[in-house]
Amino acid sequence: MALNVAVVSAERELWSGEATQVVARTTEGEIGILAGHEPVLAILAPGESRVTATDGSVITARLEDGFLSVQGDTVTLVAGNTELV
Repeated sequence: MALNVAVVSAERELWSGEATQVVARTTEGEIGILAGHEPVLAILAPGESRVTATDGSVITARLEDGFLSVQGDTVTLVAGNTELV
C-alpha cells in the first residue's frame, strides 16, 4: 500500500506522488511515516525530510517554518521556505 505525498512551499507544489515512506524532522524529533500510520499534525524543525517514492528514488527537501500532516494515507509537508536538494 502506498502513501500519497505532497511537498508544498508557500508559492507552489514542489513534488507529489506515491511513496513507501516519509522521514521528517519535527520539533519533537525525527518521525517515520509508513502506510497505515495514525493521524498526525506536527511542526517541522528546520532541516531535511526524505520521501522514498514507490520507484525507489529518494526525494530530499530542505524545509523551514512548516508542518507535517498525516491523514489516512495522505502525507503533506508544507513549509514557507523549502527547496528540493
